[in-house]
Amino acid sequence: MDGEELLKTAATHAGQLPGAGLEHPFGPDWEVFKVRGKVFMLMTEVPGRPVVILKSDPAEARALREQYEHITPGYHMNKKHWITVEGGDAVDEELVGELVTESYRLVVGGLPKSQRPVDPHTYGRRS
Repeated sequence: MDGEELLKTAATHAGQLPGAGLEHPFGPDWEVFKVRGKVFMLMTEVPGRPVVILKSDPAEARALREQYEHITPGYHMNKKHWITVEGGDAVDEELVGELVTESYRLVVGGLPKSQRPVDPHTYGRRS
C-alpha cells in the first residue's frame, strides 16, 4: 500500500466509526479525527511521506514497531502511547483498519461511560 492509499483507507475507516469527526485544528496540512472531542487519529505528511498517527497500547506499540518497518514511534506525540504508520509492502487495508479501530477503542475507553458512543470492550472485536 502506498502513502496515498494509506491515507484514503485510514480516513474512510475512521469516518465510519460511531461519533467520529474530522477537524483541522492545526491547519490544512493536518487531518485530525476525534471522538467526543478526543483525538484518536492524525494524518499529515512528514517530509513528503504521508503518515497516519494512532494511539496504541504501549506493549502492542512496541510489538508493532518490531514486526513492521513502516511502523515507528508517534510523530510529535507521546512515543510510548502513539505510533506512526507509513505506506509499505506489509501495510495493508486489514492492518490499517485494525489499527484505526484499536486507537478509537482506546480513546473511547478513556471517556466517561455516559459519553461513550460504543462499548470499547466489545466494539470491533472479532468473535
